[in-house]
Amino acid sequence: MKRYWTLAAVLAAGPAAAQTVTVEPGANAQERLQAALIEAKPGSIVRIGAGRFELTDGLSLDVDRVTVRGAGPDKTILSFKGQLGAGEGLLVTSDDVVLRGFAVEDSKGDGIKSKGADRIVYKDIRVEWTGGPKATNGAYGVYPVESSDVLIDGVLVKGASDAGIYVGQSDRIIVRNSIATHNVAGIEIENSGHADVTGNLVTHNTGGILVFDLPALPRRGAGWVTVSGNKVVDNDTPNFAPKGNIVATVPTGTGVLIMAANNVTVTGNDLAGNGTANIMVIAYRQPFDDKGYNPLPRHIHLAANRHGRAGFAPAMPGSAELAKALGGILPPIFWDGTGGDAVDLTGDNQVPVLSLGLALGAGIETAKPQPVKLREEIPPPLGVVTLPPAMEAAAK
Repeated sequence: MKRYWTLAAVLAAGPAAAQTVTVEPGANAQERLQAALIEAKPGSIVRIGAGRFELTDGLSLDVDRVTVRGAGPDKTILSFKGQLGAGEGLLVTSDDVVLRGFAVEDSKGDGIKSKGADRIVYKDIRVEWTGGPKATNGAYGVYPVESSDVLIDGVLVKGASDAGIYVGQSDRIIVRNSIATHNVAGIEIENSGHADVTGNLVTHNTGGILVFDLPALPRRGAGWVTVSGNKVVDNDTPNFAPKGNIVATVPTGTGVLIMAANNVTVTGNDLAGNGTANIMVIAYRQPFDDKGYNPLPRHIHLAANRHGRAGFAPAMPGSAELAKALGGILPPIFWDGTGGDAVDLTGDNQVPVLSLGLALGAGIETAKPQPVKLREEIPPPLGVVTLPPAMEAAAK
């Protein structure tokens, strides 16, 4: 709480109260920019000038209450094409940090990673692998993990070999007004709770928006994830994740994929052009030793979404044969059927839902496909995440 009120005080005091250090492109940009981040004081602004910064090593920030501000995501470009190591472009491990107005290109590892960084703001950031989708691209574009109070607003990510916008093992999250394209997963909320994913464009990924809960991680998801008001369309990029990654199993043409998560609401989205399904709800089907883990999705509410064409090019194992048996296409909403009533799948019944009726651990060859009716109920409240006012002020 002490840090929160200090950040609010700095913002209220205005620019005159903060020390500003400006770094321009040119000779020794690597050393000068890293020095500015190391020598920053709480309340400082590190201003990165317009131009291209050719960097050979990752950058790091571990000072609280620092703003890193560029001239705009198409004007201030941090290029890591010549990066010698395999790490992230920028690593943040401090609290009350604002990152805004710059681009990170072609990092060997993740674009921007923040770990244990509470009350962090990503605003008007671009992360891109300029050579297009490749398994050798970095895994994540923006990657906050193990944090509380995360705001991602106006971010663009292209080419991540795992997830473009990823939030993991965190709580109180807003992802809004962002674009994720030509990634394996566009937006992923993993083992996290109290998240609003709203107003984003998610297109030409392998899978659009993923809400996962996985075993054997330090933190399981608390649930209460809302996916609303997004355009999740034409997710058609072949899966280019390195083998062994969990997202390597995501079928090309998936719109929204919910796996083993709880209390997830998907409502008011535009969903179309997703060749496997607009929405998939599945259990975690791999072996695991985590005794406290529940592999079933629970309390999933699907309602008032606008569905366009879907299921016309299913990419799941055995799904082409299944589609053929059903007349050539799969319904827009697909459920593996595992868990039956325990899943508590609710919503409206204006859109067809197909259940495979699979037992946990059973292969698709045991499927007993049949249409199902959702149990109708009053939808959960939307927009339940409230971030500290200072974070919202910093994002304006």
